[in-house]
Amino acid sequence: MTDPLHTDLLELAQETARRAGALLRDGRPADLAVAATKSSPIDVVTEMDIAAEKLITGLIAERRPDDGFLGEEGASSDGTSGIRWVIDPLDGTVNYLYGLPTWAVSIAAEQDGKTVVGVVTAPMRGETFHAVLGGGAWATGAWDGERRLACRPAPPLDQALVSTGFNYVAEVRAHQAEVAQRLIPLLRDIRRGGSAAVDLCDLAAGRLDGYYERGLHAWDLAAGDLIAREAGVLTGGRPGERPSGVLAVAGTPGVFEPLQRLLEDFGAWHD
Repeated sequence: MTDPLHTDLLELAQETARRAGALLRDGRPADLAVAATKSSPIDVVTEMDIAAEKLITGLIAERRPDDGFLGEEGASSDGTSGIRWVIDPLDGTVNYLYGLPTWAVSIAAEQDGKTVVGVVTAPMRGETFHAVLGGGAWATGAWDGERRLACRPAPPLDQALVSTGFNYVAEVRAHQAEVAQRLIPLLRDIRRGGSAAVDLCDLAAGRLDGYYERGLHAWDLAAGDLIAREAGVLTGGRPGERPSGVLAVAGTPGVFEPLQRLLEDFGAWHD
């Protein structure tokens, strides 16, 4: 039986993600421009990233004033309730800036440090993914009702479709390109979607066989990692470690371990 608190957190996350997604979809100005940069001149923030995070934190704080926050655009507070919200208000900012459809709002709720609720909504695809710890992963989209998600049966590695992403620091990107070059002959192909949250949800939905990336933050991973795991996906970092900024790896059972071993052998976790 689902914990009533988790049900309440899920409903709040879903409502908040829906409203933030609508703001981003419908409120995008025609002359959208870069408002700031982060790790490099091509790691951008737009005014809409900032507006979406303010909307999300405002709605949640109104309902749950004692909760904490960790948000990509600066929201940070400890709270006193044992619940912390981990928020990426716009995952895939560069896609959004260029008018590409692969971007998402990602909202996760942690209870005493463990992720218990995750919601990812991709407004331009008309899809929302969600999971509660122990309750499976689910999605709504162009089909009727909610669909329970399950990852694909594992193919041989040379028939696996794997997604990745690239850092915005030039030196790191160059090394990541070298790793991808070594991987490509060993896989069916590599994809680069531009949103870690969407990639993890696509893996949960059976649209990918694996995923890896270096340099992610907690807000990139929190919701998508839970959704993927609840759909049967295995996730980790370097062997024996959890996903982190050092390395995040996810895959269907049968793909995860050989992919992780290759990434370790290729030094995907360092320059």
